[in-house]
Amino acid sequence: MVLLIFVCVSVPTWNAISFLNVGVGANQIRYGVFGFTGSGIGIGYDFQGGGSTDLNTTVMHNLTKTLILHPIAAGLAGLAFLFGLCGASYHRVGTILMTLLSGVAALATLLAFVIDMVLFGITRNRLRGQGMPAQYGNANWMVLGALVALLLGFCASACGVFGRYSRRKDAY
Repeated sequence: MVLLIFVCVSVPTWNAISFLNVGVGANQIRYGVFGFTGSGIGIGYDFQGGGSTDLNTTVMHNLTKTLILHPIAAGLAGLAFLFGLCGASYHRVGTILMTLLSGVAALATLLAFVIDMVLFGITRNRLRGQGMPAQYGNANWMVLGALVALLLGFCASACGVFGRYSRRKDAY
């Protein structure tokens, strides 16, 4: 959940985290979930800095809109965490709900990671083909780390469903 929240506040909000870095030095453009360096915050954007218009197609613009999956996955992971706390301290239903939500969050994160790699991989290759330096940012690997953590959480909660839950006995 924390890794996905970091990814959600990537460029243009926080310049330290980005999916794709284009250029060098002060002229570097970084791309995040809700925009790029110097842009406003919004869902979906067009790529800047490319000499040709093959990056600013309807398909590419719509793929940037699908980056909204990152905050959705973060919210699902947060709910799974809360239900996990309930399951660990109180009742088996919390653990069952954690298993379901962490599984859905893992699927949303997997889909977001695949879209990230396709979207920014195509963009990276096209920009490199135009002679511009472009490299992946750290947000891609944060999403991968979140995916691994969610899969481990899913496995742990699935095993926890079959754990022993005893009722408290009154000491009268």
